[in-house]
Amino acid sequence: MRDTASAFGGPYTLENYRAILQGSVLRWLLNSFIVSLGTTLGVLVLCSLAGYAFARLEFPGRRALFVVVLLGLAIPEQAVILPRHQLFADLGLHNSYAGLILPGLTGSFGVFFMTQYFRAIPRDLDEAAMLDGASRFTVFRKVLLPLTLPAQATLGVFTFLGSWNDYWWPLISATRSERFTLTIGLASAQMNYAQTSGLGFLMAQAVFASIPILIVYVIFQKQIVQAMAGTASR
Repeated sequence: MRDTASAFGGPYTLENYRAILQGSVLRWLLNSFIVSLGTTLGVLVLCSLAGYAFARLEFPGRRALFVVVLLGLAIPEQAVILPRHQLFADLGLHNSYAGLILPGLTGSFGVFFMTQYFRAIPRDLDEAAMLDGASRFTVFRKVLLPLTLPAQATLGVFTFLGSWNDYWWPLISATRSERFTLTIGLASAQMNYAQTSGLGFLMAQAVFASIPILIVYVIFQKQIVQAMAGTASR
């Protein structure tokens, strides 16, 4: 019988983690942070404004426009990848942070999620604030927006995680190593799918990449539970 070594056998070393600090991983990590944070902030601002408009304002075509937004949930990203690629190429946005961030701002889920949350807030709060002389934007910013913080935290975490783990669009848009996100950089570091050497360094990179995700979840897990519980009760 052939003797096989244990997967947890020694020797143990931190050399692979030291090698990470000397390579391009930190650059890829910074790129992922910039893209994920920029996408998250943009989604929170745009989806909060859109959700408030759909839930609270009356304007021509509101229902039809909301249906169009919902239809966006049924269209896979792959269906629009060619025109998006051509558009960004014509605008010269490939290999740029803007080119990596802007597509993530067009998701329909965030608009739907925030619309449903705003609808669940009693309209009496709006009327009371407007009777005191508050404008529409003041009502949104000072009265309603603080009540949606659990929903924003949940949407922010989901958006951050989705952007951090995104592989499809950065693979197409980022062709230069200095613009790689962590997912693309780690994939480029793997020589082939049957790689049998350098696995320690590859796994160290994967562990290093997962640490920010764990930190985000630990910080915002309370808000996620509150938002889910509040949505379910409504």
